[in-house]
Amino acid sequence: MNMFWTSVLSLIVGLLIGGGLGFYFTRRKFEKELKEHPPINEKMIRAMFLQMGRKPSEAQIKAVMRSMGQ
Repeated sequence: MNMFWTSVLSLIVGLLIGGGLGFYFTRRKFEKELKEHPPINEKMIRAMFLQMGRKPSEAQIKAVMRSMGQ
């Protein structure tokens, strides 16, 4: 019976360590990808304004970037 609890405890500890390491490395990889390839940039915002028939000012572009949290 002692062997059973040892194996269960080892399994739980292994799952916790593996889950923690997986979360850490996945998060690091995701943040690196976002930094290298941002979801939207100023050039894209200018293109959207021009498609709507508006000539954006620099202040409008900066305001949109701030509102998106970048």
